[in-house]
Amino acid sequence: MTLGRAGEPSVYLLPADWTRRLACLHSANMREDRFGGIKVRLTGGEDREGGGDGPLVVLMHGFGASGTDLVGLWRVLDVPSSLRFAFPEAPQEVPGLFGARAWWMVDFARAEQAMAEGPRSYATEIPPGMETATDQVVQMIEAMQAELGVPDERLIVGGFSQGSMAACNAVFTRNVTPGGLVILSGTPVNLVAWQTGMASRRNMPVFQSHGVHDPLLSFQAAEQLRDEMRDAGLSTEWVPFRGGHEIPMEVLEGLGRFLAGLDYG
Repeated sequence: MTLGRAGEPSVYLLPADWTRRLACLHSANMREDRFGGIKVRLTGGEDREGGGDGPLVVLMHGFGASGTDLVGLWRVLDVPSSLRFAFPEAPQEVPGLFGARAWWMVDFARAEQAMAEGPRSYATEIPPGMETATDQVVQMIEAMQAELGVPDERLIVGGFSQGSMAACNAVFTRNVTPGGLVILSGTPVNLVAWQTGMASRRNMPVFQSHGVHDPLLSFQAAEQLRDEMRDAGLSTEWVPFRGGHEIPMEVLEGLGRFLAGLDYG
């Protein structure tokens, strides 16, 4: 998968055998359901379709990706078989891009400008539509916890790029208190509000990765988010890598260790 100019589908940098295997994994051992009005694909667990009472890992895709973009990751991550995974599909369609979804829309002209001039920080901005999207995400998470029987300490929330920002906004500005947070190639927005919320999330385990050469979202902004979380007392594992807007194998290996090593109560 290659990185589109308007969208930000994730890129897996895996050995050739894994790349071939991922091509057939999106539809294998998966069921679809709706929670809080959002379509969610469930995998892992006792029946490989989200069954059982294991911890739940919710991973949200980035802007411009399809709802199945991250689903294949559950087969790649080296984690206990009891872990359940939920891959929500963003509710908005991106006009002109078949199958592309968004948690909130972005300004394509500004995105093109950023690609031309280089990434910058959006830490002071509150993207239009983000707060409404966050409310939808919170409703989805609450519905999954209630219907799937997932207490806070056995819930992990995160995502890639825009999906990770949606996760952060839910965790830092709403009453979402998971046992861990995953930020893959995401940078801060609404940072003043996030800083306030971080104070009540002290000791929360966080896994954060970012490419040094990311052309869309600033590596320096990701470092700023890392520093803010650490200063607030969050237990942040930082995985920088020499790459762009992507999820390389070293990140997947680190994420697997992070998820496998958490204390789920």
